[in-house]
Amino acid sequence: MATAAALGRAGAGRVRVFEQAPAIREFGAGLQISPNGGAVLAALGLGPEARARGIHALAVEPRDALTGRVIGRFDLTRGPGEPYRFFHRADLLEMLREAAERAGAAIVTGARIDTVTARGALTGPDGRMQSPRLVVGADGIHSVARAALNPRTRLFFTRQVAWRAIVAGDHPPVARIWMAPGRHVVTYPLPGGRVNIVAVRETRDWAEEGWHREDDPANLARAFADGAPDLRALFGRVQDLRLWGLFRHPVAARWHGGSLALVGDAAHPTLPFLGQGANLALEDAWVLAALAAGARDVPGALARYQAARSARVTRALAAANGNAVNYHLSGLRRGIAHLGLGAIARIAPGAFLGRLSWLYDHDVTRAFPPGPSPG
Repeated sequence: MATAAALGRAGAGRVRVFEQAPAIREFGAGLQISPNGGAVLAALGLGPEARARGIHALAVEPRDALTGRVIGRFDLTRGPGEPYRFFHRADLLEMLREAAERAGAAIVTGARIDTVTARGALTGPDGRMQSPRLVVGADGIHSVARAALNPRTRLFFTRQVAWRAIVAGDHPPVARIWMAPGRHVVTYPLPGGRVNIVAVRETRDWAEEGWHREDDPANLARAFADGAPDLRALFGRVQDLRLWGLFRHPVAARWHGGSLALVGDAAHPTLPFLGQGANLALEDAWVLAALAAGARDVPGALARYQAARSARVTRALAAANGNAVNYHLSGLRRGIAHLGLGAIARIAPGAFLGRLSWLYDHDVTRAFPPGPSPG
């Protein structure tokens, strides 16, 4: 939806979104939109709606998941640009759908695309082969478009599984990271008096990829039975729980071919340890539209798009993978890390988030102003 909105605003002409589901809907999950993603929302004309539908995040709060002790608090309000916000996924999707339609995009539901070639030809919903001027594969971790460009992609199970749930309750406007040996939980508030929960556990048991698999809340409670009372009380309110296995995908070697380009998880699936999946997809959408919407040489524009995005995305995924280790420390390493984190919070609180200024402070809407691409 973000790509359709950006292309429409950039003057790409006729833009169509093919969605295989019978209706545009989303449910059951929260999203963190950091300033780099918020800059794209603002440039798409969604600044007022973002303020109305999102919750302005004030801080990140690492905690000991076993005792509940606050290890440190790091201010999220000091940086330039858009605020850090929490959204319900359904609200963000609705905002982007409306932006796409305002930009002239036609959204076709119940429209399954079964085949895409590496040059950008596709079998449309009517069963006929089509060759649009530009085809964007925004079809997620199981992308048909990615497979056309990268037929031999390898992925592996990280030996971690994640649970996701939303419960009713009060939560301050902060992201809490509850860290325990081999496990962690992230909680933050959502509009409407709700709390978003993502819990991750290391395990040898395989679980399928994709987070629509239901699980028994008792399994989550058992995994954190030694947790702090506040955390266990939160888990006690879980009724609808989803479980999925975490698989590491490499960044796609090829993001484009002919008139075909990949955006978001289709190009670079990320593990949920940095809150950047949606933000990187928003950035992709903007950069692709800025470079390709008015290009006479579409293949050349798509090559420039990948060149502009691949290094930044690779760095972001590496940072997420690093958090997967740091959140799950045990023994002496855990104690030393918590002492160090607490010291940073007291002595140099800006240093913790300052190490991510390259990520949060970057504004692709300034780096890539919309307009016809050269060539």
